[in-house]
Amino acid sequence: MAPNQSEAHHPAFTEIEGDLSSGVLIVCDHASNFVPPEYDNLGLPPSSFERHIAYDIGVAGVVRHMCDRLGCPAILSHFSRLLIDPNRGMDDPTLVMRLSDGQVVPGNHPITQTERGRRIERFHQPYHDALARRIEAFEAVGVTPALFSIHSFTPVWRGAKRPWEVAMLCDVDTGFHGHMLHGLRKHSHLTVGDNEPYDGALAGDCMHTHGLRRGLQHALVELRQNLIANAEGQREWADILSPIVRDFTIDPANRTKLFVTSRTGPYMRIEN
Repeated sequence: MAPNQSEAHHPAFTEIEGDLSSGVLIVCDHASNFVPPEYDNLGLPPSSFERHIAYDIGVAGVVRHMCDRLGCPAILSHFSRLLIDPNRGMDDPTLVMRLSDGQVVPGNHPITQTERGRRIERFHQPYHDALARRIEAFEAVGVTPALFSIHSFTPVWRGAKRPWEVAMLCDVDTGFHGHMLHGLRKHSHLTVGDNEPYDGALAGDCMHTHGLRRGLQHALVELRQNLIANAEGQREWADILSPIVRDFTIDPANRTKLFVTSRTGPYMRIEN
C-alpha cells in the first residue's frame, strides 16, 4: 500500500549516518513521543506525551552525542510507543498498549485488527526494516557490527525509589553485556543494575530480533530519566558510555558471529 501524504511526511524512523568501520550501530526504540495529527493524540491530553508512557525521556540526546563521539550510525524511532511499541514482537499483548501506568489510552481501546495491521505496516515494520538494512550495510563491507540499544527508566515506580543510575539488560551475555557492566562499575559512585529494574529476556523484542537471532553481539543500557532529562546530563552519560563501547567494538575479534540459545525459547537458537 502506497503511503498517503501524511505517512510520507512523517517517516517511522530517523537515521544518523556514521562510519561503518566503527563496528557499532546504536539503536533507540523509544526515541520519540510523536503521534501524527490524524490520530488526535489517541484521545489523551498533551501532558501524557511528556511522560515515560509515551517515550524514553532523554535517550535521543544521548544517542546523538554518542554518535558524535564514536562516529557511528544510529537508527531512532520517530513515533510514540503509545501508537505501537517497536520493542515488542507481533504476538506480544503489549504491542499496542490499552492501559499504560494507570493511563487508559482511548485511541487503543478498542483497536481493530485492521488498524493494528496498519500501524504495523506504517510504523513498526519500517523501523525494523531500517535496522535490518543498516546491519546488512555493515556486513556488505565486511564488518560484523555490535548493537548498542539505549533506553531509560523512571526514578520512582509505584512509590518506590529506584537506586540504580544505570542498568544493563540481556537475555544471554555473550561478552558485550559483561564488558559494559565491568566498565560502568569502574565508576565507583554509580549503582549499576544487572537485569534490573527489568529482565532482558523478552522474546521478539528488538535485541532478540536483530541481535540474538542474527548472532550479533549486543547490549542494552537503561539510564535513569532524571539524570538525562537535560542536555548536560545527556552529554555526561554519552561521555561515560562512549569509551566503554569503543573499548569493546574497536576489536573485530569481539564482534564475531555467535552461536547461542536464548532463555526465551529453544526456537531462537542461533545458527551461523
